[in-house]
Amino acid sequence: MSQASTSVVKADQVWLDGRLVPWEAANVHVMTHALHYGLGVFEGIRAYKTKDGRLAIFRLREHIRRFLDSAHIIMMKLPYTEDQLMEACCEVLRAQPHRFPNGAYLRPIAFMGDGAMGLGAVNPTRVAITAWEWGSYLGDKGLKEGIRAKVSSFTRMHVNVNMVRGKISGQYVNSILAKREAVLAGYDEAILLDISGFVAEASGENIFCVGRHGVVRTPSLSSPILRGITRDTVLELLKDMGREVQEVSFTRDALYIAGEVFFTGTAAEVTPVREVDNRQVGEGAAGPLTKAVQEAYFRVVRGHEPKYLQWLSFV
Repeated sequence: MSQASTSVVKADQVWLDGRLVPWEAANVHVMTHALHYGLGVFEGIRAYKTKDGRLAIFRLREHIRRFLDSAHIIMMKLPYTEDQLMEACCEVLRAQPHRFPNGAYLRPIAFMGDGAMGLGAVNPTRVAITAWEWGSYLGDKGLKEGIRAKVSSFTRMHVNVNMVRGKISGQYVNSILAKREAVLAGYDEAILLDISGFVAEASGENIFCVGRHGVVRTPSLSSPILRGITRDTVLELLKDMGREVQEVSFTRDALYIAGEVFFTGTAAEVTPVREVDNRQVGEGAAGPLTKAVQEAYFRVVRGHEPKYLQWLSFV
């Protein structure tokens, strides 16, 4: 796995509260409310180098809309419009084209700043957007050959416990604990079940399961999962391939006997799962449908498919 590196190429400048500042100056006070209580929202967005050499952010508007929705869910008012935030993402990349010739990962984040302390405090909202170079979240080898996953002892929180439509900072402690447990046990990623024991999602990805007879399934949006933008993209691609997807609940043993399993997410892109709980999935490698989805996805994000060019925001 290559999720952390000391030699990451990062932005020279960060968009912070409406202006670009040097990376080293993009700091917050130790009394920042979100640092203590986790009240913040964020997004992960990728920009890709397209076939004509330009840089394009993939599904930027959808990401920023979810960013604003997440803030609305936790009653956090953002002082910027959708269009202003989209332009800010582009500005971060335009200001330093030499840093990211082949693409970048963008991280918009909004959080309650410093001021009053305590659970009832309402302080000014801070907003930042930064970027860095991030390869495949689960590793280039995993992207090609598949990864090993473990069903976690931690449960994805109930829909009355967390707000599943929001990417809310504090809620990710649940994912961090599951992820650490899996990695310490020698796996690459964790799969979390819901409180009824049905498959929900991985620690930071949505999950798809292909049965032996080719039936494609993914947990429905009535389960405690994030409405992933990559998930939505893959659903569209599968539809255009003529494949029907059942959005239904299924159990962990359905993964054990599946022909293929794969994860989707902005960071993970489309990553095959070759093993779940020490049980080989299918042939123990990326299956034919997974490979087809991968290929279609990368063609779309790199501008090779005219039908989907509306998903690209050229920088």
